[in-house]
Amino acid sequence: MTKQTRPISWLKAARKEFEYFPVGAQEICWAALTIAAEGSKADIAKPMTGMGSGVFEIALRFQGNAFRVMYAVQIDNDLWVIHAFQKKSKTGIKTPKQEVDLIKERLKRLKELLQ
Repeated sequence: MTKQTRPISWLKAARKEFEYFPVGAQEICWAALTIAAEGSKADIAKPMTGMGSGVFEIALRFQGNAFRVMYAVQIDNDLWVIHAFQKKSKTGIKTPKQEVDLIKERLKRLKELLQ
């Protein structure tokens, strides 16, 4: 039985944000997204709390910086990349509230769009 790899789709804004990541960070995140598209979970991905099931966060430390990519696996046939950003917060590991609000808003709009 062959594995079914899901297409990876991007919200336009998330793709634009992701393109600002250093190439090495992009490659690592792409590898993690590919693993997710194949039905598994990369070591650097974890469920994102407070977003409901099926929303994951790739947390990457790269060259002294922190990068995050959020994706959803339960919205559609595709794996959807919802948000990508470089974490600038120096106050611990918590995702900043403005980023969480943005992710929630994008998730809501994406679900409405695909209904």
